[in-house]
Amino acid sequence: MRAGDLYHVGIVTDDLDGVRDEMSELLGYEWTQEVTARTAVCLLGVDTALDLRLVYSRTTPRVELVASLPGNPVWTPAGGSGVHHLGYWSDDLAADRAELEERGFVAEALGQEPGGPAMWGYFAREGAPRIELVSRAMQEYMEQSWRA
Repeated sequence: MRAGDLYHVGIVTDDLDGVRDEMSELLGYEWTQEVTARTAVCLLGVDTALDLRLVYSRTTPRVELVASLPGNPVWTPAGGSGVHHLGYWSDDLAADRAELEERGFVAEALGQEPGGPAMWGYFAREGAPRIELVSRAMQEYMEQSWRA
């Protein structure tokens, strides 16, 4: 993991549409099409599926807005600034995960296909920013969607 691998700041919000509109009006952000998807997730060690709703900015620095999931311990709005996570590309998600866990971070959520390796994950530790690692194997696909 390197500072140069940071590619977005994630904000979880109870009002995705309102925050998107305000960031457009106030800061000039332009957005990709909204993504709504049922996603396989290992959530705090339990396999489940969640209905995620999110949108990325086309404008850089890139921002990801994610709709909160009431009652979910991971997808809840952060206090203060609203920043939920810092998103980094990972060339080796398993190795980067191991390094974070050695430093006391806990895997809160891992996005994976059933039986497959994790393609992204949220890692948290008290007193530190939540980190999202996203497999670089997803980079080309995601960048294409931002350009579309």
